[in-house]
Amino acid sequence: MPLYAKGSKAFGFCDKTGFRYPLHELVYEYKDGVKTGFRVGRDVFDPDQPQNFLGRVKIFDPQSLLNPRPDRFVEGVTFKYPAYSEDTLNPFGPPDALITAAGTVTIVIS
Repeated sequence: MPLYAKGSKAFGFCDKTGFRYPLHELVYEYKDGVKTGFRVGRDVFDPDQPQNFLGRVKIFDPQSLLNPRPDRFVEGVTFKYPAYSEDTLNPFGPPDALITAAGTVTIVIS
């Protein structure tokens, strides 16, 4: 095994910026999980993004139900369309037969 000097006062140059750094502050850069060989300063180091590794790890996370059956009627919920006043916005849409409501809204202007 070769012996190397400690290099406590040694410096190196960043491969990205060319700035001078103490050698112990230079870190290796990785791209897609593979070391590129570049040594860069900690302030310009870009870590690998986790979204680059999607699909490499199998994830079992079931979220849907087999043959779901939603509630057919929710008591106390009504629908009214259009939601805006015809005097202000005059919206277009289906006839007035569709009516919805979702509670009360209180507006306080101070």
